[in-house]
Amino acid sequence: MLKRILVGAGIVVAIILAFKYCEFKKDDDSTIDYNTNLIQQQILNVGKLVVTEGHFSEVITYKNQEKYLMDMISFEKKALVVVNANVTVAYDLHKMKYDIDEKNKTITILNIPKEEITINPDIQFYDVEQSKLNPFTGDDYNKINKSVKANLAKKIEKSTLKSNAQNRLISELSKILIMTNSMGWKLQYNGKTIESESEFNEDLKL
Repeated sequence: MLKRILVGAGIVVAIILAFKYCEFKKDDDSTIDYNTNLIQQQILNVGKLVVTEGHFSEVITYKNQEKYLMDMISFEKKALVVVNANVTVAYDLHKMKYDIDEKNKTITILNIPKEEITINPDIQFYDVEQSKLNPFTGDDYNKINKSVKANLAKKIEKSTLKSNAQNRLISELSKILIMTNSMGWKLQYNGKTIESESEFNEDLKL
């Protein structure tokens, strides 16, 4: 009789322990799912279009000559060209690629999209001089537009616009770093673990 009671008690204890183990595993899995969902939501929040705007101005003089009769006669056209341009440098973080390793609690940023530079120049012509034998044509306007954009591109490279845009990018990416640190996860990029905002700055240096 006593033997049966002990066996029965053992079975009850085993069932309780098994139940507790399953309950523990369920809570652990739920925590992993919760953390993963939270991380994915934070990345979605960061995944937006980061835009930095700038304004540039320049004044150029355009000249062109058409010569005839062994260069004895020439007809010149010229104009004063005033340019005001709005320029944007954008990072579309919707295009960022990443991997979430739940087992090792690691987020790996696989790819950060390159900056997209958009130049929208407003070109105004003043003091236009031309002749019937050398009038302004569409080809002239195309040359001027090409020259304007080339000059603006040089100004952009010498300005702080791209570095300012990069600082905004790093600020957004740092939100992921803060979140992973707070949850005990790791953030990796470019083959190494990122532990501070300055390390992002080094890897993304222009």
